[in-house]
Amino acid sequence: MLAGRMMDFPLTLTHFLERARTYFPRSEVISRNADKSLHRYTFADFHKRTSKLANALKRLGVKPGDRVATLCWNHYRHLEAYYAVPAMGAVVHTLNLRLHPNDLGYIARHAEDTVLVVDRSLLPLFDKFSAQVPSLRHVIVVPDAGPAPAGKLDYEQLLAAEPDTFDFPKLEENTAAMLCYTSGTTGNPKGVLYSHRSIVLHTLGSCLADVTGMREADRVMPVVPMFHAAAWGLAFDAIFTGATLVMPGPHLDPQSLLELMTETKVTMAGGVPTIWLGILALLDAAPKKWDLSTVRSMLIGGSAAPPSLIEGFKQRHGLEVVHAWGMTELSPVGTMAKLKGELKEAPQEAQAAARASQGFALPFVETRVVADDGRHLPWDGKTMGELEVRGPWVAGSYYGDEGQDRFTADGWFKTGDVVTIDAAGYVRICDRAKEVIKSGGEWISSVALENALMAHPAVLEAAVFAGKHPKWDERPLAAVVLKPGQTATKNELAAHLEKQFAKFWMPDDYLFIPQIPRNSTGKFLKSKLREEFGEHLMKDTGASSAG
Repeated sequence: MLAGRMMDFPLTLTHFLERARTYFPRSEVISRNADKSLHRYTFADFHKRTSKLANALKRLGVKPGDRVATLCWNHYRHLEAYYAVPAMGAVVHTLNLRLHPNDLGYIARHAEDTVLVVDRSLLPLFDKFSAQVPSLRHVIVVPDAGPAPAGKLDYEQLLAAEPDTFDFPKLEENTAAMLCYTSGTTGNPKGVLYSHRSIVLHTLGSCLADVTGMREADRVMPVVPMFHAAAWGLAFDAIFTGATLVMPGPHLDPQSLLELMTETKVTMAGGVPTIWLGILALLDAAPKKWDLSTVRSMLIGGSAAPPSLIEGFKQRHGLEVVHAWGMTELSPVGTMAKLKGELKEAPQEAQAAARASQGFALPFVETRVVADDGRHLPWDGKTMGELEVRGPWVAGSYYGDEGQDRFTADGWFKTGDVVTIDAAGYVRICDRAKEVIKSGGEWISSVALENALMAHPAVLEAAVFAGKHPKWDERPLAAVVLKPGQTATKNELAAHLEKQFAKFWMPDDYLFIPQIPRNSTGKFLKSKLREEFGEHLMKDTGASSAG
């Protein structure tokens, strides 16, 4: 054996904190308050306050491994908890404020949270499930809407009493750092326990030039909530690179976001498609009202974005949208739709198709497509099967060892997404396994139909779901929301789709509704549509176009 070895240097978030203080002390965290005023401070201030919070939590009895929950919007105090808790050896657990109180009670009880950091404005929500969490010893109230009520600790008063230095322990890199729960659309929400090592490696992968390409000069706005899938890692990426963080607070409507992007000169932002659909509509209505000349990249993920959205930003406003795919179980980013070199010289149609895909895998993330019978399917861009992944920031099990059927015997995670992968490795999501429409033994992609419908000039949103059918078992139904002031008939929508799809793919009916229901993360909630309209075709069995 050759003599010599590399240093055993643990990959932990403590390094991010020290790097921020040492190399980027003047970088900023900008937060929008509830009254829309802006709070600014430097990374040097952030380090001091994070140390104060760690001292306060230690004084309250928080020990290594304890779960400290947050119930907060995206702001600087939430960021302090993101770092203070894991850097002291405990586990930060983000609670999704859009979930039902019963779900929140289940999650906090399942995690055995001992301390909660909660926005004052969200105390009414906490009160609805607080009795369900017997492990909770302390409630720390962030004074976003007035001081903490009697009997609860005030965040600012707590920090004021503490020194601004903390002797952060030397942690083993596989120490648990963060606990995030899935949205629980099938069964109870499941916990995913991120380690320091997995977060650090995810950050390194995400910041590569052909992924987000984040750098110190960027001003990054995570619209995706910090309580959902670690805000796609953007709060870690920015501290690591020294990029300015712009936190939008509770105001997530399109106009408020455009105002903030303009005022703070955002260069990069990330959010789900429904956010960007609203922003695109405002830009189309008043293209010169907001100066977005500093914006170089907008990340879209959470669900498949329609090509019309991606191309609408590019063609009409000169803004680059980068499509990504991931899951809570992937920390969460798995693929990114950047154009490879050979595609940059390809016809525009091929480039648009690649941009509309979910992209190819980040380094260290491996992908495969698997049939129902376990066969590994070819990467031909046509053959649909379930996407399975593995990698150093992919969950190997759920917290509490639940959901073991999602993990294969040879060490892969079954995503539940039905996809194709082409020869270049670009993933295209066709559906969730539970939402793919199975009509007469043939699979129909609801996502492809939705994307085509949303390319119609009169359509704002569309969700395609399975309706029950006496002969074909399931047939596609389309729920459509029209743009304000626009009209379209069922025949017009059908004619629009007929140019692209086989006859048996065509929706059997089009339902015009005022709004498509969404889940807690902003994705279309097709289960609600199936509940309300799933029997629609049984009333008129002659409507089917299958054959």
